[in-house]
Amino acid sequence: MTPTSSPIAATVAMLFAAISWGSLFLVGKPVLGRLDPVWFTAVRYLLAGVGMTLLVMRFGQRPWDKLRTHWGTLTGHGVLGYGFFGVLVLEGLKLSLPSHGAVLMATMPMTTILLRWLLDGHRPGLGVAGAAVLALGGVVMVSGVLGRGDGPPHMLLGDALTLLGTIGWVLYTRGAARLPTLSPLEYTGLTAIAALPWQLLFAVAMTAGGWVNAPTWQDLTPVAPHLLYIAAVPTVAAVVAFNFGVRQLGASRGTLFLNGVPVSALLMSVALGQHPAAQEWIGAALVITALTLSTRAPAPAARPTPQEGVKTRAATGADRRCPAT
Repeated sequence: MTPTSSPIAATVAMLFAAISWGSLFLVGKPVLGRLDPVWFTAVRYLLAGVGMTLLVMRFGQRPWDKLRTHWGTLTGHGVLGYGFFGVLVLEGLKLSLPSHGAVLMATMPMTTILLRWLLDGHRPGLGVAGAAVLALGGVVMVSGVLGRGDGPPHMLLGDALTLLGTIGWVLYTRGAARLPTLSPLEYTGLTAIAALPWQLLFAVAMTAGGWVNAPTWQDLTPVAPHLLYIAAVPTVAAVVAFNFGVRQLGASRGTLFLNGVPVSALLMSVALGQHPAAQEWIGAALVITALTLSTRAPAPAARPTPQEGVKTRAATGADRRCPAT
């Protein structure tokens, strides 16, 4: 993890991303009634791609050179983070309950920590690991999933698809570290641009095979404001903010803020006149506490490279192993 050079700005960016994604569930619900998740995702990123292209052209540094240089990596991460994640989570929500989706989204911090430990050898500190567990417990309470026996007949399949989709976003988040020369804006925009042709091709192929129906103009017109909002705010602005926060806070801490998504959705439902139960308020308080603890937990020391370790031992005369981070 790189040191946090601007923890306050990173925290604000992460909270903005969580609130924006919370609004996505509310604004996107009527869109799912008219568009299949495959075409929903394709149209969403087609619109967002216009905004992302303008942003990287204005604020990026030689973005098209970077796109050509890292085309394969950017395409792979973009397909995982935008296509794979977007389609499977929406498909899962069609078959299961929104409360289950919120709980499964909250497993991403735990998945991130586990993958960093297994693949990178970065053992999480007690503060970060404890905050992740606390936040997950809070989201379970917010969702009300415990003790609920009713549900759609294909709920288990929907939950499995959502869980599989979240792994795509975790891998997308981890991928930013492989391209440190790209700014958060460049990583966000270039991955979306690189993945867009494959998303459109996938949607066309699914339609040609008879698995999904292409949207008509009558389908798109009533939900056009919803699609424009989703493309501009939860897709472009929130992902830029999220990648900025991950660059500052690291993947383990950054993904903890995803637990704020169902909490923000809860608060928006209050504004719309709904009345949450007591356990939902308690769960929201747990999530807020976990996010506060995660931002204050000390960052683990970075594992030195083998060359750095040799230099350190030569300079100090010590032959001690560096503690795992």
